[in-house]
Amino acid sequence: MTLGTPRPDAGEHQARPEPPLAYLAFGVLAAVVSVIFVWSVWAFLGAILWSVVAAIMFWPLNNRLLARFPARPNLAAILTLLVVIAMAVLPTVALSMFLIDQAGTIYAGIQSGQIDIPATFARVQAVLPNAATRLLRETGITDLDSLRNQLSMGISSRLQVISAHALTIGQGAASFLLSLAVMLYVTFFLLRDGRSLTASAGAAVPLAPGDRRMLAERFVAVVRATVKGGVLVGAAQGSVGGAIMALLGVPNALLWAVVMALSSLLPAVGTGLVWVPVSLYLFATAEIWRGMAMALAGVLVIGSIDNILRPILIGRDTKIPDFVVLVTTLGGLSAFGFNGLLIGPVAAALFISVWQRLSWHNGAGD
Repeated sequence: MTLGTPRPDAGEHQARPEPPLAYLAFGVLAAVVSVIFVWSVWAFLGAILWSVVAAIMFWPLNNRLLARFPARPNLAAILTLLVVIAMAVLPTVALSMFLIDQAGTIYAGIQSGQIDIPATFARVQAVLPNAATRLLRETGITDLDSLRNQLSMGISSRLQVISAHALTIGQGAASFLLSLAVMLYVTFFLLRDGRSLTASAGAAVPLAPGDRRMLAERFVAVVRATVKGGVLVGAAQGSVGGAIMALLGVPNALLWAVVMALSSLLPAVGTGLVWVPVSLYLFATAEIWRGMAMALAGVLVIGSIDNILRPILIGRDTKIPDFVVLVTTLGGLSAFGFNGLLIGPVAAALFISVWQRLSWHNGAGD
């Protein structure tokens, strides 16, 4: 002890409790700064979400690169990020450009008369069976000519909106590129500093270590299963469905293959949103054998891919009932847009895990 320094009393060695007002003030301050922080990054929450997903999906690759370059974490993260760009970003951008180009082509075909929607509906109307006609009348649709014209005008007007709002679309593209840059930037730091960031975040969560570990493992497992299963099942169903449509001579088979791959992300209904209308169209236009082949292929081949691959790729580790997956996926789409395809199932898995853990704690306490 330095000379002249007063000797502390023995009671001062013990931590003095903070007054309740100090705890309240600090809690209010924490809530306020948290709200401001979330508000500040709200525009990029989607980008941050997908950066977390990318870091989780490519974390094993980053670990292998770290094992090869143990003293160069920056290099390992950069190489992993290049793989992310090659395997995820570039295919997504190419797919988006393809869909926009096809929408423009369809609009040009309608404008030039090459795609005659009224004539197509007229052919469908002419071959509709009596039972279908009665069903339409019972549902209040009695004027098929009016329905045909309204649908034709609706499709044309939608495509005209896309064409007329080129500036808005350009602004949306700029916003997308900015979000993409933020996503890649955050992904780099998550790959490089993932361990320290995880440890810091875990230490700040006021949960028991076992509960923290359980929730973290559950989150990572569900994210990997959802993304891996969705991408691979969608690619398989889209490829097979597109090949079948091309063999059957369905126009724009490649476009429908892409739409089928995207629709496969929806549980329960999935690719039926595409191959069922195509089958009905073929039946209605007197292409009986091709319509039957499309329907059988949809049920026996395209649908079987989902039933076989999804349990293998996703596995039973998620322990989410099918009806919960359906409801949370559709609800997530409604609440969060495209991000809800991931947010819904992950929230369901964490909800089930938290309540199972809570019931276990209560049982242990009894």
